[in-house]
Amino acid sequence: MDTATLLDSRSPQPTPGAARVAEAAQPLYGALDLGTNNCRLLVARPSHDGFRIVDSFSRIVRLGEGLALTGRLNPDAIERTLSALTVCRDKLRARGVTRMHLVATEACRQASNGAAFIDRVAEEVGLALDVVDRETEATLAASGCAALADRQAEGVLLFDIGGGSSELVWLDGQRRCGTQDENAVRERMRSWTSLPLGVVTLADRFGGHDVTDADFEAMVAFVSAAMAPFVDEARNNARCDRFHLLGTSGTVTTVAGVFLDLPRYDRRQVDGLWMSEAEVTLAMGRLRGMSFAARAAQGCIGPDRADLVLAGCAILEAIRRAFPCERLRIADRGLREGILMKMMLRDNAWARLPGARTAW
Repeated sequence: MDTATLLDSRSPQPTPGAARVAEAAQPLYGALDLGTNNCRLLVARPSHDGFRIVDSFSRIVRLGEGLALTGRLNPDAIERTLSALTVCRDKLRARGVTRMHLVATEACRQASNGAAFIDRVAEEVGLALDVVDRETEATLAASGCAALADRQAEGVLLFDIGGGSSELVWLDGQRRCGTQDENAVRERMRSWTSLPLGVVTLADRFGGHDVTDADFEAMVAFVSAAMAPFVDEARNNARCDRFHLLGTSGTVTTVAGVFLDLPRYDRRQVDGLWMSEAEVTLAMGRLRGMSFAARAAQGCIGPDRADLVLAGCAILEAIRRAFPCERLRIADRGLREGILMKMMLRDNAWARLPGARTAW
């Protein structure tokens, strides 16, 4: 069972038995992220050390498949997504979740039939999806993983490589602001951008099965051109010798899993992992050297993502070239965790847990 550890260690701690009883009485919260590639749900309750995950769901639906070419969500993608959302609805109902925020991102923002799809979800599945704008998506993603940033760094470049969009956020160091709630994180955001490209859109454009070195460099150049205005804007932001990248996405967690030689993905070993520049280069070189069949058989990738992972590596490589540094920290957390924290903070949920004091 996953726990988001956000507790200030100076807080007085209740006895374990009392803590469990108090936590069990807390209401459940639900956060759903419907992206271009994935449909992901978390159900959690406030705990003395942040929040405790009690249920989760993740399925690759490829809602944005072909969107870059047609401008529309295609019927097969819609049906796959409706099926996944039905599972999410059933989990929310079975758990008795009363507080939830269900968001949709780039695919629904871009598609000409996105609004009709949202209406269909409401009518057929009974879920109300909120299509969030890019700034909200970037801020919530940053809120969800900013606690992993080096507290001594004056600045951190946070990025989230999605299926249809990629968010980049320059954060001021945490020393300037001790909390991690959405408003505090927004104050730390010196520069941000949301690029209308991700692993699905890039693979649709350049291909993802057999990726030559020339294909890879073409993808890197394409991303670099789209990112150039943000890079220019960020040049004036302060750096120090502890400056680093903080990445949250399937791309970076896959790179970490390959680096660790995991036979299958293990969040406990990946979330919070520090990787050096040389280690990232080595892991991406291994990925680029694999055939499509080898990627499909790799336990941290699988057949559903084998044609997308090199597009993600190209986005990561463009970021690394624009913001060279010695360290990358891996986050297996982000938008959904940011949504949960926002709801719990708004409800002042930890006030009902004696001794709990979050670092957010």
